[in-house]
Amino acid sequence: MKAGKTLALERCRQLLAELHIDHDADLAAEIVQAALRLAADKPGRADMKLVLRALKELRYGFKMFRPYHDRRKVSIFGSARTARTDPDYQTACDFGRQIATAGFMVITGAGSGIMEAGHEGAGQANSFGVAIKLPFEQETNPVIAGDEKLAHFRYFFSRKLMFVKETHAVALFPGGFGTHDEAFELLTLVQTGRANPMPLVMIERPGGDYWPCWERFVRENLLRRNLISPEDTALWTITDNVRQAVDAITTFYRNYHSLRFRDGQIIMRIRHAPDESEINALRHDFADLFDRGTLALLNGRESEPAPVPVPEMPRLVFEFNRRSPARLYMLIDRLNRLGRLDSTPDSQRNRRAGY
Repeated sequence: MKAGKTLALERCRQLLAELHIDHDADLAAEIVQAALRLAADKPGRADMKLVLRALKELRYGFKMFRPYHDRRKVSIFGSARTARTDPDYQTACDFGRQIATAGFMVITGAGSGIMEAGHEGAGQANSFGVAIKLPFEQETNPVIAGDEKLAHFRYFFSRKLMFVKETHAVALFPGGFGTHDEAFELLTLVQTGRANPMPLVMIERPGGDYWPCWERFVRENLLRRNLISPEDTALWTITDNVRQAVDAITTFYRNYHSLRFRDGQIIMRIRHAPDESEINALRHDFADLFDRGTLALLNGRESEPAPVPVPEMPRLVFEFNRRSPARLYMLIDRLNRLGRLDSTPDSQRNRRAGY
């Protein structure tokens, strides 16, 4: 059986070679092999259609976002029912405008209400639409309609994957079931370490009580019963001030740049390296994060195999025990509060993400 699988994989590779597909050909061959195995399992036509549609949706989404891979993006969630006269609409519009000025693009579900407000504020050139096909309550807003940065999805799961994969921050405005679905899914992903660290900001009209009521429920019914950990409350920021919301996002990337996992290690890229005393303090204060060993400071070319993304940046490397991603947020916050950070404007820093 193993020999048969190896032979099938080799035939897939030969086919790709004949088609002159050489970029990541090994992975492409495995995708083709998996599709053939699925067909051999005879799962039923409906299941085959599901896989085909999902693959097509993901392919289109990847293709749409690819030209903008070097720009950071913020996903905006909120109710499609919010009227243009609602103060939350105006707040979302202002947020979209200010976060675009800071160098970010925005991603919304492309509908009306809060989604349209985010696009209106950011402008079409700085907007993506990731729409879902529904039998009601979902029409593409006029800001993003007809734009090349608009994609329509049949499945929520493929659409959600695109949101999480492409975003670097999340702004949540008051909304219904869909907004809470997105909020708790994102919190689950970052709490369990299945999504890279990113700022989650919950924002509404000045003086509003929507998110404070939500937080009160979480603290009284989840935290008080030990269903979440105290440090998990560091995963979100609640504010009714647009400037504070934008600052929470831009400050998250003040020194921290990005990270990747390799062989059980975290390789964290930062803009400015801590000095020796700061490194020692980090080793002491965050020792609970390390599975074995301690925190090491390396330059980019020492720590990652070629090609090295943003090779000019120093790296912090450690074996992460994965027990508390929320504590990882606290480490990032400490790094962002170190001295000697540059004064590069947010708009320039976030346009040059350099992945």
